[in-house]
Amino acid sequence: MINCAIIDDEPLAREGLADYVREVDFLKLTGICENPVELMNLMDAAQVDLIFLDIQMPKMSGIDFLKIGRNPPMVVITTAYPSYALEGFQLDVMDYLLKPVTFERFFKSASKARDYHKLLTRSATPKSDEDYFFIKCGSKYEKILFDEILYIEGLQNYVTIHTGKGKYITLLNLKHLEQNLDSRHFIRVHKSFIVSIGKIEGIDGNEIFIRPHRIPISRNYREQVIEHVVNRRLMDKNR
Repeated sequence: MINCAIIDDEPLAREGLADYVREVDFLKLTGICENPVELMNLMDAAQVDLIFLDIQMPKMSGIDFLKIGRNPPMVVITTAYPSYALEGFQLDVMDYLLKPVTFERFFKSASKARDYHKLLTRSATPKSDEDYFFIKCGSKYEKILFDEILYIEGLQNYVTIHTGKGKYITLLNLKHLEQNLDSRHFIRVHKSFIVSIGKIEGIDGNEIFIRPHRIPISRNYREQVIEHVVNRRLMDKNR
């Protein structure tokens, strides 16, 4: 069950979304707020996994809330203004719904949140009997073995998981996916790339070699990569 909250200053919009939530069996309505200030009070008192967030509201806009919030829950923007779409996705929102919101579009967005929530609630370290996970690729669910992952590439709210068998594209956020990977076996090397440490075949300058692939190392991550991947296993006769 996903605990969700609705934040909108328009009564009709709040009522419409609340009716939609009640129709979806995996959603539970935790609270309804008129602005983000009320939401922050709600989040202090109750568990909120998903918020349906309007943009233009008194006291604080939805965008301002996303900019100042620390570790916010999953967010679906609901607004009549398409011009905020790019800024919203740059702030890692789950989806962007334009008013008036149809139930079909609402349900599609809620289903994305459900799939994402399943991944977030997994243990951060895979157990011996949990060496895989499922992702949704279009209408199909694909089984991904952790041991088969070569590297992962992120683009906004999508990731491409490159494995020994091929690549899989799914609607996930790279930052949250990283939190559910075992840090002993995976490392962030760039704002857009995570690699499997055991699959690294070489490092030359600012590039990592994994089979035929070349993955960039950004300046911000290079020192961490060299220390974690190279220095800990470096065979140096002078040591």
